[in-house]
Amino acid sequence: MLKRLLPILAALLGAGLAQAEEKVLNLYSARHYQADEALYDNFTKQTGIRINRIEGKAHELIERIRNEGVNSPADVFITVDAASLAVADAWGIFAPVKSAVLESRIPAHLRSETWFSFSTRARLIIYNKRKFKAEDVPSYEALADPKLQGQYCSTPGGHVYNLTLVASQIAHRGEAASEAWARGLVANLARNPRGGDTDQIKSVASGECGVAVSNSYYLVRMMASERVEDRNLMKRVGIVWPNQDSYGTHINVSGGGMVKTTKHREAALRFLEYLASDEAQRYFANGNNEWPAVPTVRVANEELAELGSFKVDTTPLQNIARQLPAAQKLLDRVGYR
Repeated sequence: MLKRLLPILAALLGAGLAQAEEKVLNLYSARHYQADEALYDNFTKQTGIRINRIEGKAHELIERIRNEGVNSPADVFITVDAASLAVADAWGIFAPVKSAVLESRIPAHLRSETWFSFSTRARLIIYNKRKFKAEDVPSYEALADPKLQGQYCSTPGGHVYNLTLVASQIAHRGEAASEAWARGLVANLARNPRGGDTDQIKSVASGECGVAVSNSYYLVRMMASERVEDRNLMKRVGIVWPNQDSYGTHINVSGGGMVKTTKHREAALRFLEYLASDEAQRYFANGNNEWPAVPTVRVANEELAELGSFKVDTTPLQNIARQLPAAQKLLDRVGYR
């Protein structure tokens, strides 16, 4: 009798363990925004799945997952910038995901077979209102115009945001034209590249330089800042949606995918699908001033609305990502460091 019961007991035990496993999700995250706390809490309330979160820089987490190998506890990896998603994908970290929910809600140019974008941010041109007008810098290509010599401020050339922008130029214009453009940027530098996007905004506002490029959510953050000095700085800065007469403004993303060694596949899929829900999409927009990746979601973010509408570059991000190695080599050749 006992022998006959053993297989049944083993099956019940296995089912119990599987059910327990589905109540946990190990999330490796390179997003460090306080607003995401509510996002994760609501997922747990809705599903009963507890999130264990490991945070770090994207390259650190990618390396960690690689080193952990088949024993990695990671179920989902999320990060910012298409370049980081592409690197993770190139190292074979993500598993292919088939989901009718994700495929119907996330536009094709914002996803691949293994990763999905959940929010977007635009790469805008900013200019000092005392030095220039919007028509002086209507496009990314205009930043290389000799008339801007000594006026361009930038983050380091190898910064992930720059890499993706250069990769997008290669995708649109080819490597030769993009290299000539990058040489023009170097010739127009007001100082050695340094700092992040907020530093570039402040440098333009102060007059240290005349033009720069910044991710949109840094601009919105300063527009809505509790610090009066930040809001005053923004009054000195003009904003341009680049390339509205051609391919549109380059966008970047925050996104993620399922880790191929996940032990909680169902929980991982539920979490990724949750990130595409209306509720989660609004958290991205209202909590961190990013646009929803799902085009049907409308948000009430006054600062984002103040930026206005614009033509988006809909080149598939995975096509841009393929140009990242060429972009890095190009930047090295022209001395953009």
